[in-house]
Parts: sequence; C-alpha cells; structure tokens
Amino acid sequence: MRVGIKEKVETKRAVLLGFQHVLAMFGATVTVPLVVGTAIGLSVEEIALMIQAVLLAMGIATLLQTTIGSRYPIVQGSSFAFIPGIISIGKSLGLAAVEGALIVGGIIEALIGGLGIVGRIKRLFSPVVTGVTIMLIGFSLAHVAVKYTFNYFADPSGQSVPKAFLVALITFATTVYVALKAKGSLRAMPVIVGALVGYSVSLALGMADLSLVKELPLFSIPKPLPWGAPVFDITAVVTLLFAFMVSIIESVGDYHAISAISEAPITNKNINMGIMSEGIACSIAGLLGACGTTSYSENIGLVALTKVASRQVVQIGGLILILLSLIPKFSGILASIPAPVLGGLTIALYGMISVTGLRLIKDKVELNDRNMLIIASALIVGLGAPQLPPEFLEHFPKIIASILESGMAVGALTAIILDQVLG
Repeated sequence: MRVGIKEKVETKRAVLLGFQHVLAMFGATVTVPLVVGTAIGLSVEEIALMIQAVLLAMGIATLLQTTIGSRYPIVQGSSFAFIPGIISIGKSLGLAAVEGALIVGGIIEALIGGLGIVGRIKRLFSPVVTGVTIMLIGFSLAHVAVKYTFNYFADPSGQSVPKAFLVALITFATTVYVALKAKGSLRAMPVIVGALVGYSVSLALGMADLSLVKELPLFSIPKPLPWGAPVFDITAVVTLLFAFMVSIIESVGDYHAISAISEAPITNKNINMGIMSEGIACSIAGLLGACGTTSYSENIGLVALTKVASRQVVQIGGLILILLSLIPKFSGILASIPAPVLGGLTIALYGMISVTGLRLIKDKVELNDRNMLIIASALIVGLGAPQLPPEFLEHFPKIIASILESGMAVGALTAIILDQVLG
C-alpha cells in the first residue's frame, strides 16, 4: 500500500480519490433501482426518486461502515442480492412492504453482528475458505463486466457491438495505461481518467443517453418513507431475509479481501461491527425508500489497483454520495454513463479481486491433495450454480434458490463444509 488505512492525504487529492470510489460503484448502485423500478412498473419520476434515495442511503451506510462499523475502507452500495426479493414484494405487496421488510431485516442483521454471532463462527473462514471465496467474488462479477463491454443489457440484439467494443477497449486501455504508466497523483486515478475518456468517446459515437437527466430536477432533498407508511408483512420479511443471509456471507468475504489488500489485521470485532453497521444501514435504507445495502467488491478492487487504502478517502466518497443525492441532475449524468464504459473499467477491477484470493491461497494455504480438492470443488460449484435457469430455481424453496443464485455464497458454503468434514 502507498497509503495505509489510518493515513490521510491532502484534501484536494482525497476528494478526487473519493470521487473515483463513487465512480467505481455508481454503475452498479444506480443499476439496482433502475432494474427494480422498471420491473415493478414505476414511472420515470418514481425511478428518479428511488435513485435519489439510494444515493443518500449508500452515503450514510458508507460513513457508518468506516466510523462505527468494520472501519475498513469499504464503500457500501445497493446489493444485487436484494433485487429478486424487492421485485417480488414490490409487485405483489407494494414498495411500502419493501420498506417494512428492509427495516425489520436490517434490525435482525444488526443483532447478528452486535451479539457477536458472526465473529464466533470466524474459525469457519480458514485461509482456504477465504481464498476461494475472494476468488469467487471476482469470478461472479465476470459476466457482468463482459455484458457491459458488449452493451448486452441495453442492446441484446447486438447491433451496437462494434461501437460498444471500441468504447470498452479504449476505456480499458486508458485505465490500464494510467494505472501502470502514469506519474504522480494521476496514477492513483485510473478509473476517473478511464471513465472521462470512455464517456467522451461514447458521446462522439452517440451512445450516451441523456434522456433521464432531462427528467431530473436540479436540486431536491429526499424525504423519508416516500412510498407511504411501511407495511410489515411476514412473507415480505422472510423473502428478504434470504437476501440478507447472502449479503452477510458476501460481506464477510469482502472484509477478508480488503484486510488482505490493505495489509490490515482482521478481528472478530471488525466483522461483528461491520455486519451490525450494514444492518443499521439497511434499516435506514428502508426508512428512506431505498434498496438493501452491502459492501462493494468493486471498490475493494479499486483499493488494490490504486494502492490507496485511506479510510479518509472512502469517507469523503460517502459525503460525495450524500451531496449527489441532493443534486439529481448531476447523478443522472453519472447514471447515463454507457455500459461499455463500465465494461472497460470493471474488467480490471473485478479481475484484481480474484487475483487477491489467488495470492492469499498461494501465501497461506499448503496445496496438498485435501486443500486442492476443497478449492477445486468450491470453484466448480460456485461457478456452475448461478448458471441454473430461473425457471428451474422456481422448484426450490426460496432460501435454496437465493443461495444458488449467488456463486460466492454457494462456493463459500461448499468450502466451509468440506473444510470441516475433511478435518
């Protein structure tokens, strides 16, 4: 690390680095309310309202995580694990029931962390389990990076592939060049430079859609409970509890990843307080009408890439998120970043996460027959389970289906079980 967790950098540079963290997670964070809002059938104005609430909730969650939580430099963002449950609840019971489920689920998660339950089972996360789990975090995001690169989400027909690939290639090349060859403080900002260059090329090629920006007001303050008084429905709560469980497993893996990358010790207190913080943040997200929050692997990759682990930088990123929630037009501009630009940025970021897990295994795990069998089995199951089609998963209980949709959760559970059974 060039800059450790407790170290601070000058304010101007810290703001730029904090904004880079926002940029790295912005695509995924805004994607969640866009996907949820579109699936539920919200209007453009309502989707904009949800984006605004999400930005505020993520900013607050990031500040909580870095002050009273794990105190690692981890940005908190919208979790993809919550998407299926929120859509299901939103369609059948309405967004007020989503608010209620997030509030109750967040309290339960906070208790799991506060009572030290997660910390007590830390022994289950041996180096072999942790290493393969961190690898799967990056691998599970691989298809997203590739789909971004070819503009699959916006254009499944493939007509825009030539332009999309060109934009992604230029973005990727710029990001890599800055990370490896740039001098001085510029070298710590590959994502910002890559995004600016990629976005400029996208504008020139007519790939950036600014229609959402026109719909957003210049300034507004998010109001609590925008979808009405929360509805506390037991079915909705149970449905989201599965997502909370997946999020906890992923977050524990993220804590180990950022601990390894930032060269900081990891203790039961870090894990327990981190999970408690995430639970409190999810309850706040419910009160604000946002989506569930979790630690973001994208930003862990960014720490590895820039070698700047300063807690101060991430906290400034949290403040920037709160500021952006008050300026919807500006957040709309960031939301208009085309998918190929995100593809060019995330290929390197997601890959760095997997390499971190590989390095942990290389340094901490004896590659005997037992451990190689655990790693091999967990990787295959973790990579294969998410390929099961949704119509097949409908035949499983919701808790099983939710786990199978998360390659990292499946791989982690497989590695934990084998590590215990094989002695």
